[in-house]
Amino acid sequence: MNTLNREAFEQAKLKVLLKQNDPHGFGTLQEKTVHAVMKLYYEPDEDYHEVPIEGYIADIYTGERIIEIQNGNFNRLRPKLAAFLPLYPVTVVYPIPHYKWVIWMEEETGELSKRHKSPVTGNVYHAFPELYRIKQFLGHPNLSFAFPLLDIDEYRLLNGWSKNRKRGSSRYDRMPLALADEVRIDCAADFLQLVPYELQEPFTVKEFAQAAGIHRDLAGSTLPLLTYMQLLARAGKRGREYLYEVDDNYR
Repeated sequence: MNTLNREAFEQAKLKVLLKQNDPHGFGTLQEKTVHAVMKLYYEPDEDYHEVPIEGYIADIYTGERIIEIQNGNFNRLRPKLAAFLPLYPVTVVYPIPHYKWVIWMEEETGELSKRHKSPVTGNVYHAFPELYRIKQFLGHPNLSFAFPLLDIDEYRLLNGWSKNRKRGSSRYDRMPLALADEVRIDCAADFLQLVPYELQEPFTVKEFAQAAGIHRDLAGSTLPLLTYMQLLARAGKRGREYLYEVDDNYR
């Protein structure tokens, strides 16, 4: 798989955009743009795309390894992982919005609003609510992850249930603008790189959140999963809060 290569990302993006302007191309209605760009970025040779394996369609199969691009809902990954992991190395690619601008679209006319920047800056910790859905596979030696951090424009339809039609709205598509960074997890122990080095043990969820620069709720999703993977261990309580430390096997 690629290391971070912004030139290759731009080439993949351009190729997808050219196809979308071609009436014979697949376009965003058949394949969402981020998914299409990521697939070309991680494997430019389209002969390796959409390959039938073990009763499923692998996004990428190189003859040696499988790469699955997943934009969310990791529940759908479970049957594929159960079928693929005993036989092949599998890398799950989960693109995470880094800087995001939201553009609202009128469903009937296609009229677009001005771009509005989201106040949230995405990071790898935003993957943990999805990773929880496949927690039983996280220790498998054939499983690895790539978390590309993308600056994106997100197009949303004004079809929600609230008065301004934004709450409950549908996402139409996301346009990747730039590849900001990528975090690679080649084995389960690599998740320990997400525990800030300067964090003194034992630590609480609040202390972890402060050290990592993330919201407490996100830290509250991260630490239990790292504990489930036996990378962290609970070390008693401080008041009402659980304390965590790196498991003895990884010191």
